Amino acid sequence: MSQPLVGIDHVERRSRVRIASVWQRGITLHALYRDGTIRSWALDDAATSRHIQMGAMIEWELPREYGAPERLLWQIDDSANVRGILVSPRLARPRQSSAANLQMGAIYAAFGGLCAALLAYNLAMWAALRHRFQLAYCAMVVALGAYTCTSSGALAWWLPDIANTDRIRLNYLFIACAAAAALFFARSFFETELAGSRIPRAANRMTGLLALATAAFVLLAPWRIALLDTLVSLSFAAILPLIIPIVWRARQRRSPHLWLFATAWAVPLLFACLRIASGLGIIRPDFWIDNSTILAMSFEAVMSTVAIAYRIRLLTKERDEARAQELAARLLADTDPLTGLLNRRAFLVRAMAVKGELTLFLADLDHFKQVNETIGHDGGDEVLRVFARTLRTTVPADALVARIGGEEFAIAQPSGEALNPDELLAWIRAARMPFDLSITASIGSCTGPLTSEGDWKRLYHNADRALFAAKSAGRDRARRSERIAAAA
Repeated sequence: MSQPLVGIDHVERRSRVRIASVWQRGITLHALYRDGTIRSWALDDAATSRHIQMGAMIEWELPREYGAPERLLWQIDDSANVRGILVSPRLARPRQSSAANLQMGAIYAAFGGLCAALLAYNLAMWAALRHRFQLAYCAMVVALGAYTCTSSGALAWWLPDIANTDRIRLNYLFIACAAAAALFFARSFFETELAGSRIPRAANRMTGLLALATAAFVLLAPWRIALLDTLVSLSFAAILPLIIPIVWRARQRRSPHLWLFATAWAVPLLFACLRIASGLGIIRPDFWIDNSTILAMSFEAVMSTVAIAYRIRLLTKERDEARAQELAARLLADTDPLTGLLNRRAFLVRAMAVKGELTLFLADLDHFKQVNETIGHDGGDEVLRVFARTLRTTVPADALVARIGGEEFAIAQPSGEALNPDELLAWIRAARMPFDLSITASIGSCTGPLTSEGDWKRLYHNADRALFAAKSAGRDRARRSERIAAAA
């Protein structure tokens, strides 16, 4: 029963009676008027949903023609008597009621928009990067969005005939799913740091306990509802201590993104403790504690987005470094370390992949032994580098250039586009060499198929004979061998 209402200012304008929705099978509001008349408005489980306002507030509209009531009395049927039989009773004017709906609607709509944005963002990032913690975060966001729909009262607006206790069952189910997804997110976010520890197994057990307790509440309530509600609260409480070893392990492993994660989850964990304390009867129930999940998770969502972005940046950096190292290793495996040209193995692999006949040119520096004796091996190496650079800049772009021996180089090009060896020799003569040495080369060539190791041996043998002929004829010249026909 309420206190006398005669001392409330403008009570005649306060035609809205509001209470917070908790587990009840039926509610009857009795109003005592000045003439001694008592009028009553009864709501069963289904009718309660049609009186749900934003914030899961049950509201009655008192008829104006009866005047202002002097006292109110609520009769509750089959209350769970866990979080209070009657929570947050109040009188409100119509304008105050509308303002409360708008205020709570704006809060829930903003959170719903945030959930939609986070879901789209993380799904897009998952499609690109495929990290497990992104899917876990998406599952948590979906569960929180569904929880918001049920806890806000919006579900009762969309489904006005749903029983109010069924809405509360769904409320329990979705918040449990959100908690399980949040725990999996924390585990997978620090997956590397938790490798080899017992934390994942403990998390699986706690998640299973929460699932069992929630399923029992959803399926069995109102049977032993006080016990079932306590078990759900205790299973939530059992999950919270797992955060400590996760954070501690990450700290020991010097996780670079731990501080962002801790900042993001500090507020939700604090309010989760308050909600559990309220559910266990340690502190009094409060409307804003019951709705704290929305505000706390809004803060968490913003901070976790930063944490995920930072985590992805680190992972991307690690991936890019690994790719760069792999590319460098491949380059080292395919190139000659002194000249940067292809080595013999890579040259053969790429040459055999070219369709049609190829012309193979073998270029060999003249009197290179004397070059080493004159300017030393370091100077000789520089001559080889300049010679390789000259080849790269003068041959056509589609030609393959390789160093296949000490001072022997190979050039392969489709036979229909073969380069002019005399022009190449002119470029070599004109190249500025160390100590202004005059360097020349001899070239031998041969045209034929190159699809196998046998083809390479024949083609190389004929081009090498042509190279020997060029050197025998006085060096600094080119000779061509006869074309090799394709093997029958």
